[in-house]
Formats: sequence, structure tokens, C-alpha cells
Amino acid sequence: MKKSGGGPVPEGSARKDRPRRIALVTLGCKVNQCESAGLAEALRRMGHTLVGFDSEADVCIVNTCTVTARTDFQSRQLIRRAARRNPAAPVIVTGCYAQVAPEQLKTLPNVRLVAGNAEKELIAGVAASLNGGPAEVMVRDIAEARHFTGPSPGRFPGRTRAFLKIQDGCNARCSYCIVPSARGPSRSMQPGDVLENISALVGAGYREIVLTGVHLGAWGADLVPPRGLPSLLRQIEESCRIGRLRLSSIEPLEVTEELIEGLRGSRLLCPHLHIPLQSGDDRVLSAMGRHYGRQFFRDLVNRLVSEIPDLAIGVDVMAGFPGEKDGEFENTAELLRELPVAYLHVFPYSERPGTLAASMPGKIGAGLRAERAAALRALGLAKREEFARRAVGTRQTVLVEGSRDRKTGRLKGFTGNYIPVLLAGESRDLMNRLVDVVIESAEAGTVNARIRHDP
Repeated sequence: MKKSGGGPVPEGSARKDRPRRIALVTLGCKVNQCESAGLAEALRRMGHTLVGFDSEADVCIVNTCTVTARTDFQSRQLIRRAARRNPAAPVIVTGCYAQVAPEQLKTLPNVRLVAGNAEKELIAGVAASLNGGPAEVMVRDIAEARHFTGPSPGRFPGRTRAFLKIQDGCNARCSYCIVPSARGPSRSMQPGDVLENISALVGAGYREIVLTGVHLGAWGADLVPPRGLPSLLRQIEESCRIGRLRLSSIEPLEVTEELIEGLRGSRLLCPHLHIPLQSGDDRVLSAMGRHYGRQFFRDLVNRLVSEIPDLAIGVDVMAGFPGEKDGEFENTAELLRELPVAYLHVFPYSERPGTLAASMPGKIGAGLRAERAAALRALGLAKREEFARRAVGTRQTVLVEGSRDRKTGRLKGFTGNYIPVLLAGESRDLMNRLVDVVIESAEAGTVNARIRHDP
């Protein structure tokens, strides 16, 4: 690599500073979305124009995901689509798939640069300089990363909530998961930077901020001195003028007494937790490398709902892990039927290269994995509908979004406990505002509401 101005520049590329039309597409998690938003903002500051992915573009950027074989496939599809739509445009590939398989991706059509997750923040400096020639790989060993890095907060067009990445990496090493190989060890944003970024997002007009990370509950463990997420949440509550704050996902063992107390007494924190379960069978949980059991999860959910009655609990669950017997799958379904959860995110097991689970015996066929996943999704839909029905007749606060519902043309938004809401016949002036409503009816997991006008 040669160095020039904004960072490393691939060999053979000439610096061209004229503004470019750049298409950027993102797959995967909220962390990836945060990083793409920050990258887009950096590109705008350099004078470039962001265009739609199917528009005419001078450069195309694909921010990939590798959490499943399907997201690998989708990433490759998008790279090929970019080359077909803009055959003269160089393609930059970054993200988790780029981190773990750069040599595979550099052979795809029009790819001129493969940049790892640690190099993502350098892309804005080289995007305008790419031209013909062989693909360059700019990927270093993410396992050596020790400090949190990330772009400044970006824009989230059409959204009233912003996502803020405050943590990266994971030390957990679950047997099925490739993420530690793609993201490296856990690293935390400094608390002062968290507060500064929240203030910037509030100043940009966002009413809700979602704190996100690869392993959000591990925030602060690597700082000197170590900190915990509940202490950061208290600091945000004391220092930041914001409508509401939401957590993206948190592991069962990190829902501590301190966090529960903070949720119960907070004026900012939304009554909503997304807690991965993965399996409801103790043997399968042990094989997954999950360090809790079925009874622990049952007790945790029941306690949370009893102490915070409006709390929405979403659950990640996996179907078809290697060796999962019919009875073990039924243990998962039975536990989820019993628990008062609000919705499920269901994933069929996907073999990831280099993980411990990839070499385990007892592989489940794709058909049976899909069948089990479909059964859990049907259960999840029933849970979502039941949770929405329970809200009928209650008073809620809704953050009205900046666009209308496509099917009905009505204003839409979400309650604090993450129920989608449709509002009838109301003014655009309500967009991006927190409004008090009364829930009147529910259908298919969405509720209909009217603005509350107290005398």
C-alpha cells in the first residue's frame, strides 16, 4: 500500500479529488448500519453524492455480512449486481464477509478494494481514487484490535431514531458464531465520547437513540478502570436531553439487578429488551457454549415482566443446531409458548467455517431446519399479535416516524415497548414528535390509535 492524504491508497490508483456519485448498500446488523451511516456522512463531507444502489454511480460500496451462509450469498449477489448496473464503476467490499474471506471476494467482478472492519473508516479517503487494475486487499488481523474505532454518527434518512455504536467485538466464542473472527475482541467507546455523540444526534433532531454493539452488555469491561453498562445509562440519564433511549440487544447473564433497577426507574429507557435465548434445551445450550440454562431464562423473563409490566421482551432463537433431537426442539418451543415474550427472531442454524459447531456430528438436514424455523416463526407471530392485543385500551407514548405507512397512507410510529402503531387522519406536523395516544384496536401485531387530547 502507498499512503496519500486520507490514508492508504491501493497500488496503481491515481488520486482524483473530483466529486463522485457513490452507491452504498449495507447488509446485516445495526452495527453495520451505524458504520455505513458514518461512512456515508464522511463521503458527503468530502463532496461526494450518495445515490441509490440501482442508480448510475461512479463507485459502489458493499458493506457485507457473514453471520449466515445466506448473507454471504446475498453479499456476493449485491457485488455482482453493482457490476452489472455500473460496469465501469469500481466496487469496494467491506464488512464482516470481507474481514474473514477477502481472497474470495477480490475475484468478483469489478472489485477493486476489499477493506476489513478495522479499515472501514479509511474508505472515504480512497473511494475517489480507485480506477482499473487488480483488486487490492486492505485487511489486518482483527484479533489484534485493542481500541474502539468507529465513524462519527451519521444520518439515518427517513428515520426518527438514530443508532449509535458504542461497543465492538465479542469475547464469548459461542460454538456456532463467526462474529468474533469478523469483529475481534470486545472494545468500548469512552463514556465521554458516548455523551458527546448522543448530544450531536439530539442536535441533529433525533428523538430516540438506540445504543448498539456486537456485544452491548460487555460495554466498559475493557476500559481503565472497568465500567458497566448500567453506570453509563445513569450517566446518560443525568447528562443528556433526549426523548428516549433504547437498547438493541443484551445477553441473559447481563440483565443484572443493577440494569433491572435502572429500567424500572428510568425516564428515558424504553421498556424493551431483546434477549437472545438460542435454545430452550439445556444440552443444546451447553453445546452452543451458552452459559445459562432453561430455568435461568424462564425465571429471568418471568421476573422482568412481573416487575416491569409493560416490558416487551424479544428473543433470538435458533432452529436445527447440530444434534438437536425432536424432543430438544420441542423443549425450545414449549418454553417459548409458556413465556410472556413479545416477539421472536428465528434463525435456522447456518454452518460457519472455522467455528466449533461446524465440526460437530449430527448435522440436521436443510429441510428439517426450515420446518422447525417455520414452526417457531408461526409461534412468534402469535406472540406478537397477543402482545399487541394486550395494549388495547391503554395509553402509550408514540414516536411518530417521518414517513407514512405505505399500505394505508396513515402516520405510523412505535410505542416505547416497540409496538407498531398506525394513527388515522393526523397532520404531518406530528412527524418526529413524541405524542400521547390511546390504543383502540389491534390487528396482525399492529395497533390503531388516536391522539389523546386531555381536557
